[in-house]
Amino acid sequence: MPVSGLPPYDDNNIFARILRGEIPSKRVYEDEWALAFHDIAPQAPVHVLVIPKGKYCSFADFSASASDAEIGGFIRAVGKVARDLGLEDPGYRLLANMGQHGGQEVPHLHVHLFGGRGLGRMISDR
Repeated sequence: MPVSGLPPYDDNNIFARILRGEIPSKRVYEDEWALAFHDIAPQAPVHVLVIPKGKYCSFADFSASASDAEIGGFIRAVGKVARDLGLEDPGYRLLANMGQHGGQEVPHLHVHLFGGRGLGRMISDR
């Protein structure tokens, strides 16, 4: 059941379709809890999206509804992807947009992982 104030999960959103294999993606990591793949419109030399495999619209939904194993598995996956891509030492940015005011475009929880160059204080609007 969705968290109050959030729309119900849309099984036809693009990330749900990627998870089902209906839309191809350039995958960099997958386990039972998460999938990570390159963004199709990268805003940095490394721009990977990490999504939980469960049907969650936002962090509010995820933190209220996901099991401890799902939450732990997702967070560990984000860290592993950053390490596997060699981003720990030079540094990287995580970004999660939530809702209309936050600029969320796909109603499935996802984290953007940016790296590969100095990112400054914020990623520019394009």
